[in-house]
Amino acid sequence: MNIAIVTGASSGMGEEFARQLVSNQYALLGAPFDEIWLIARSEDKLSKIKTEIGPDKVRTVPLDLTDPSSIERFAGLLSETKPTIRLLINSAGMGKNGVFAEQKVTDTQQAISLNCSALSTVTQICLPYMISYGESVGKKQGPRIINIASSAGFLPQPGFAIYAATKSFVISFSRALHAELKSKHISVTCVCPGPCDTNFIKVSKNDPDAAFTGFKAKFVTSVDKLIPASLRAAGKCKSMLVFGFGQKCLHLASKILPTRWILFFESKML
Repeated sequence: MNIAIVTGASSGMGEEFARQLVSNQYALLGAPFDEIWLIARSEDKLSKIKTEIGPDKVRTVPLDLTDPSSIERFAGLLSETKPTIRLLINSAGMGKNGVFAEQKVTDTQQAISLNCSALSTVTQICLPYMISYGESVGKKQGPRIINIASSAGFLPQPGFAIYAATKSFVISFSRALHAELKSKHISVTCVCPGPCDTNFIKVSKNDPDAAFTGFKAKFVTSVDKLIPASLRAAGKCKSMLVFGFGQKCLHLASKILPTRWILFFESKML
């Protein structure tokens, strides 16, 4: 059984990935899939998406990836079904705006757990169900992993310190894993968008009316553009996708400008 797995699938980028994958147009990524597994905490939201996009091809897997018992259940489900994982999309993530000293310890722990620990653990659990297939086919037919990072991971970000640090982890981890798995014909694509038109900003600020303002508002992108671009990049076995002209400029700036200069400008934007 060939499957795709999407974490964080109940909303935002994860939901859009799920909707794109049922179209069967991404043959290089393993489509058409026998099943698409959607993972998120909310069973109700997953069930609604399943009904909307195609109940015959979707399996909902309600799990809290920050809970060790959920990770054990996920590993058990894979062991029981023994699928071939052609595509893994690690889209689950969170972040909270605000000065670090004023953040809740529980929010900090949850962000690190979800953005770093869960992503790497889910990937490690899935790899045995990817490697054997990858070794049996050519490079262009091998399994793919898409990890959602952020342009926030290019540099330290005062006022968003933990989120930026966790996304730096995702970038470094993804690029190293891409090199490690190359001989297994498994490609890892790290996607680095800027602000997106999801509910992320509302959740991160704990404000249902929150929206990107000022400089950042000029660079907001839509998921209906970002997600197809991410899938195409994975299909081409790209190790990294920096999405959007503004984010490409930021990526370049992070390489050539002293960090203290950029931190100075960032502090003026707080």
